[in-house]
Amino acid sequence: MGESTVRRRDWVAYVGPFQFPWGQPGSRRVFGIAGSLANAGYHVVVASGEESPRVVTTLEGVDGPGSVSYLGLGETTSAGGSLLARTVHFAVRLGRRTVDWLDAQPTPPSHVVVYGGAAQYMLHLRRWCRRHAVPLLADVVEWYDPRHLRGGFLGPLHLSSETAMRYFYPRCAGIIAISSYLEDYYRQLGTNVVRVPPTLDVRTLRVGPAAPRQRVDLSLVYSGTPGRKDLLGTMVRAVDRIERRGAAIELRVYGPTVTQVRDLAGLGRLPQGVDVRGRLAQQEVPLALRDADFSVILRRPERFAQAGFPTKFCESLANGTPVIANLTSDLGTYLRHGVEGLVCDGWSEAELATALHAALELTRTQREAMREAARVQALDSFDYRAYAPRLATLLESARP
Repeated sequence: MGESTVRRRDWVAYVGPFQFPWGQPGSRRVFGIAGSLANAGYHVVVASGEESPRVVTTLEGVDGPGSVSYLGLGETTSAGGSLLARTVHFAVRLGRRTVDWLDAQPTPPSHVVVYGGAAQYMLHLRRWCRRHAVPLLADVVEWYDPRHLRGGFLGPLHLSSETAMRYFYPRCAGIIAISSYLEDYYRQLGTNVVRVPPTLDVRTLRVGPAAPRQRVDLSLVYSGTPGRKDLLGTMVRAVDRIERRGAAIELRVYGPTVTQVRDLAGLGRLPQGVDVRGRLAQQEVPLALRDADFSVILRRPERFAQAGFPTKFCESLANGTPVIANLTSDLGTYLRHGVEGLVCDGWSEAELATALHAALELTRTQREAMREAARVQALDSFDYRAYAPRLATLLESARP
């Protein structure tokens, strides 16, 4: 669906308590969807939860007849306050600034797309959309495991998330699902849904050949906040196992501290090849990825992993870095063993060590072929321009 099908004065409000345009994996998700909509001819205003900018600012470099601009509504400003202030903000106020901003617009949006915020945010937003006859769509990217949330199964975060997933989102005019797991769930409930994996501006990334290795036989990279999702401790122990066999292997870790990595691995000291480099600005991630032979992703195949989709996987392929991973979510659609990377048969230390040993056996020619295949897969599957038609179709079908 092209520009001619989008009404000239249409604009889309893309809202939620996330950071934008940088700061977290959700930032990249919102950029990708907003870029697709702009490519289809919509003018998208991203109203994030940040404090700034307070005026609408144009985001440069988006390809298409539409546009992307953004501002901050300060929905997340209570994050640094007292526990009582944060609780009241989350339970009562979250979403009010967004609807106040929507009320202040001289022309209401043609659509509202929401990312995050759970039940409290959805309650305010759904009331506003129903009152103004504006279709509300939800961008759904994960299904939290209660063990990963403060308070556990009966905690307010989990209850709010479950209410949004099972009550509010199915009642939206449309769903943008990040995985086939979520796509199937909402389609079975009769919701209009389209699946869009994490996307980014793959086409304009400039990717060169890998730097020649001097000190190590294999260079790996991990970037992120592992929490209980990514099995970083298992990665470290697998590297230790390979290192003890005499291989020169390096794992660069960006995100957690040395103490956190050591605790996750359950080791008194880290292996010589594990280089913990601390936090990395999101803008610097591409260079860190390109400097490695492989990135590594390891997760248990539980619901949270099947429902989500690791943004780092798409970023790695987009930067021409093959991936070593076990297959969760839809990774098997994009990761073929020996083509875009290596498939790990499971998520144990021994199984990952086997995959790392296979990586060590690859010739330079084979590794370069994988880098090229990774880049081609990303261009075909993760560039935001590819999803403009199906997202435009979803939005047009949601019109009252």
